Amino acid sequence: MKFLDLCKVYIRSGAGGGGCVSFRREKYIEFGGPDGGDGGGGGSVWAEAVDGLNTLIDFRYQQHFFAKNGQPGMGKQRTGKDGDDIVLRVPVGTEILDEDQETVLVDMTELGQRVELARGGNGGWGNLHFKSATNQAPRRSNPGQDGVERTLWLRLKLIADVGLLGLPNAGKSTFLAATSNARPKIADYPFTTLHPNLGVVGVDNTEFVVADIPGLIEGASEGRGLGDLFLGHVERCAVLLHLVDGTSGTLAEDYRTIITELEAYGGDLADKPRVTVLNKIDALDEEERVEACKILEKESGGPVMQMSGVAREGVTEVLRSLRGQIDDDRLRHKPAEEVAPWQP
Repeated sequence: MKFLDLCKVYIRSGAGGGGCVSFRREKYIEFGGPDGGDGGGGGSVWAEAVDGLNTLIDFRYQQHFFAKNGQPGMGKQRTGKDGDDIVLRVPVGTEILDEDQETVLVDMTELGQRVELARGGNGGWGNLHFKSATNQAPRRSNPGQDGVERTLWLRLKLIADVGLLGLPNAGKSTFLAATSNARPKIADYPFTTLHPNLGVVGVDNTEFVVADIPGLIEGASEGRGLGDLFLGHVERCAVLLHLVDGTSGTLAEDYRTIITELEAYGGDLADKPRVTVLNKIDALDEEERVEACKILEKESGGPVMQMSGVAREGVTEVLRSLRGQIDDDRLRHKPAEEVAPWQP
């Protein structure tokens, strides 16, 4: 399945049906009077956050969503049928923006959340509503109310507990593949990852979700490389995992590049808790590891962990550190397995 995190949709709610002008005409009933029914209401357009989706690819093949119009009223005091609603099923974490692509109308952050995007028009009154003592044969009715037509943008921000950051080829996809069942593309050239990947990681009987986004380079905030389009997917994360390639000869510059791009992106992304890790230590000897850690600690002003995603060295310690940074209410605890009683 292809990944899509931004799309435009065109929606229109249904118009209400018009009221009916009708009079009762039956044998032996001389003064039947008005009996025109009301028109039916138009269908509304709703958005609902559902489970099992992590992309907006369905909206690439269908961008127009029009609800049904209400049926007009009929004689014998019959009301027209209401138009059917239409529901846009979106992944959890989808933001719905106005046409200006800046105004956030609603943020679908909870499973089952449902919001009305365009309300259907009311049905018009039939001439039965206008009957009075002084107007016993009204010949007027109301037309149905028009529907609402809107152009909206859908922007998906994946909901994960941990976000992976680093330059291209820093080992982010290797780490995700080593700690979860996710199978991101791994190769020895930059920008192997072209779209975000999610993986469920388990440690100490608890699970949390890790998001891997394409690597950042210097000038990403200005559109270089893949830009910073995918940084929105780590905005909701509780902690960021910053991987630095230990085989690089410019460790301090690599670290500063990512931090600079986070600050240029804006928001509170640069202020989120971070765990800095020296990756690919399997390619370094003991002396090189110590020297590289000193450089990173001086640049980051905090502790630096060591890890090798390929050799699985230090991975558990990094996962435990991440787990400690995540709020307990965001963690998913595995239920204890019940032991069946012994039977002969």
